[in-house]
Amino acid sequence: MTHTYRIAAIPADGVGAEVVSAGRQVLDAVAAASAGRFSFDWTEFPWGSEYYAQHGQLMPSDGLEALTDFDAIYFGAVGWENVPDHVSLWGLRLNITQNFDQWANIRPVKFLPGVNSPLRAADDRELDWIVVRENSEGEYAGLGGRNLSGRGPGNEVAVQSSLFTDKGCERIIRFAFELARTRSVKKVSSVTKSNAQQYGMVLWDEVFARVAQEYPDVATESVLVDAMSAKFVLHPEELSVVVASNLNADILSDLGSALAGSLGLAASANLNPEGRFPSMFEPVHGSAPDIAGQGICNPIGAIASGALMLRHFGLEAEAHAVERAIESATGAGHLTRDLGGTASTEDVTHAIVEALEQELATQLAVVSA
Repeated sequence: MTHTYRIAAIPADGVGAEVVSAGRQVLDAVAAASAGRFSFDWTEFPWGSEYYAQHGQLMPSDGLEALTDFDAIYFGAVGWENVPDHVSLWGLRLNITQNFDQWANIRPVKFLPGVNSPLRAADDRELDWIVVRENSEGEYAGLGGRNLSGRGPGNEVAVQSSLFTDKGCERIIRFAFELARTRSVKKVSSVTKSNAQQYGMVLWDEVFARVAQEYPDVATESVLVDAMSAKFVLHPEELSVVVASNLNADILSDLGSALAGSLGLAASANLNPEGRFPSMFEPVHGSAPDIAGQGICNPIGAIASGALMLRHFGLEAEAHAVERAIESATGAGHLTRDLGGTASTEDVTHAIVEALEQELATQLAVVSA
């Protein structure tokens, strides 16, 4: 009997439409090779900056209700010149992640064969780590306001407050420890700036120390964010799972992807681990207006996000096959311009699908034998 996964696709803006289309091709190829075990039922929502131009909002007021019954959300990128960035982010992406309590954000840092890294340490060693980002509170809680503008130019005051709760810190830190137990290197690096931010991030440090006592099999370290930025560059071989607050993990994960070769490689999963709401999977890169519609954007971040979605559904072998296909494609020289190549979005997608079909056929032959 075929299991059908209902997926809400939100391409949104710019290159989002191109990379979501590429990811769908790969995921549909996975389903086609499953011998009827599962399929994907896609529903696409036309939300984003163009929708805003027509309706004055990034998504309709009942948009969250429309998404509730889907098994997952596959997101592209949001942002265009007709909408201020903070409006587009809070009007769509953060509207979904906050209201669906997608509190765990996973961002793997992948160094792929055939991709030149600016990091010399990547030349002679295998580097692979995961940034776990607290995704529901911290610096992106949205607390604060702007006041006193009526007093005239130069008198307005803006207050932006970070929110750290014991519960919020514990659940993401515990998530990181559980993830570390699944990896060959069982280590969690906690990142804060608690020497300067002496309330919320000291609470984080205290919760980390408390939770760590329950995981004696997992190595730990607590590192200030500036020192961790240096470690990403100078000693990346010491990293396995890095857990940090909303803002710090956002910045560090972008640094990791740049070290791996390009933000176009970066995948992410916004998870509601309890399953009360659908989780959302998206590439880390933005809408890239400068190259949108030219067919040259890098689809790997979106395709790798699709692999994270497969793993979320428990389709581990299929997720691994997609990741192996990405490695085969880049190793064979199928690289977009951001990686120093000349391949188009379609070229890379086709190469990954072709490698994927071979990978899945090999897996099937092994199982049959």
